[in-house]
Amino acid sequence: MSRTLLLSCCLFALLPLQAAEHTLLRAARIHTSEPAMPVADAMVWDSAGRVVAVGPADELSARYPEATAIDVGDATVVPGLIDAHAHIVGLGLALTQADLSGARSKAEIVERLREYDRTLPEGAWMLGRGWDQNLWPEREFPTAADLDAAFPERPVWLRRVDGHAGWVNSVALRAVAADPASAALLASGQPDGGLIVRDDDGRPTGVFIDEAERLVEAVLPPMRDSDRDDALRRALEAAVRVGLTGMHDMGTSLRDFEQLRRFADDDRLPLRISAYADGEGAALDWLCTHGAWRHDGGRLQMRGVKLMVDGALGSRGAALEEDYSDAPGSRGLVLLEPERLEALAARSRDCGLQVATHAIGDRGNRLVLDAYAQVLGDDVQADHRWRIEHAQIMALGDIPRFTDLRLVASMQPTHATSDMPWAEDRVGPLRIAGAYAWRRFVEAGVPLALGSDFPVESPDPRLGLHAAVTRQDVHGAPEGGWLPDQVLSPSEALQGFTAGAAWANHDETRVGRLVPGLHADFVVLARDPMAVEGRDLADIPILSTWVDGRPVYEAAAHVD
Repeated sequence: MSRTLLLSCCLFALLPLQAAEHTLLRAARIHTSEPAMPVADAMVWDSAGRVVAVGPADELSARYPEATAIDVGDATVVPGLIDAHAHIVGLGLALTQADLSGARSKAEIVERLREYDRTLPEGAWMLGRGWDQNLWPEREFPTAADLDAAFPERPVWLRRVDGHAGWVNSVALRAVAADPASAALLASGQPDGGLIVRDDDGRPTGVFIDEAERLVEAVLPPMRDSDRDDALRRALEAAVRVGLTGMHDMGTSLRDFEQLRRFADDDRLPLRISAYADGEGAALDWLCTHGAWRHDGGRLQMRGVKLMVDGALGSRGAALEEDYSDAPGSRGLVLLEPERLEALAARSRDCGLQVATHAIGDRGNRLVLDAYAQVLGDDVQADHRWRIEHAQIMALGDIPRFTDLRLVASMQPTHATSDMPWAEDRVGPLRIAGAYAWRRFVEAGVPLALGSDFPVESPDPRLGLHAAVTRQDVHGAPEGGWLPDQVLSPSEALQGFTAGAAWANHDETRVGRLVPGLHADFVVLARDPMAVEGRDLADIPILSTWVDGRPVYEAAAHVD
């Protein structure tokens, strides 16, 4: 058993029931994300969970001789990792449904669903998430018929990996057709901002994209509150298990916010959640009535709004300036027309809220840049920190506009490594130069906030660090990395998941660094992410996760 294992197994026991006024932690290295003192080997926090000192271990031991001492040996400590774009309720729901991620064929999908079917009561809908037609040999959308033979009586609803498309069987199609509010549209129409995929004869095939998904969601049986709470509990446990001490929850509905607030009231949030209200829902109305809000316990806040201007690249819903290279005649979907986008941004501004807008395609990003410029007007130089979420396919000339408008680029490294097998097929060799262009943003002086978009991707930030530094999948492909001129350095990647994410949320005086006055949120790692090879970042064992100076997760064991 290594010294790291021996010490990490005892962390909970080392914290007494009656905590001392201070706790002193020693480690081989503490990366602070603070330029003035980037590395130390000890830190001290008080009984309120605030850092009071960081520096040499011998010096701090002399200054705080009565402190409870914790020595994690040769382990490395980093600031608590913050996912700057995620969906915690969505992760919980995904954990309760059939997992279709990584399936390489429709036959594999059906095989997984047959196994999952054994767990369901008679008459229940089968729900699943994670399919991606780009991984299948034919790379084409599925149809209801692909599910009907296996499930002729049970309704099936399967969300695509990005959440921007869904797939049903014929039983579920009939349920939609029986809903008076949806029947006419299903028969011969298209919703604004969405697409019902149809065959050559105009009949629905079983795939619904973006706003069209609401037709299916309208007929789903409601989930019991107890089941929703259990799902959220599982998601929170999964988050801290991979080293997350904070996250920005993007597009939080009022119902989800009320659930999160109940958890905060009951002291059941093991990490910090910054919710961004669903921009066209009741959550924005609530914020405009009550103002930017923070829970007294410090683990939950809602001070921003998330808008969505287009769909996703994988389902060809991202709004492009020119046709998709692999689908002539298609340029994706605009979910918010410019006038509506400007109106929502202006309302959010007037309510004192930070605006974050989902934009994938080059047209989608340009629409957001134009709207922000119009709404911010003479206040563009103020410290607004408005964000574009994903900033995925950019016209190269639009990247400097982020700097001009003082925007944050909120990006997800694992999107690049998931999309790289087919992304160039979508946009061609010229437009791909502005895709997932992290280095171009850094060189333009644009602040980066990094995340995962879970459950679209794994919530594990180690995978994000790995993708950012290597631009390879976990198997090391492609050799040398995909578009390798856009890699980030290990320190830039860590900054994006710590201080950069905190700054993007106006939270730099609370979290993101290990400096006096900030919360003692940190992660204990078995190896130093600044010293290992990039290919090893995804496999660094997480020994423990701490929030407010208390462990919220501890690994069972680790052997070097």
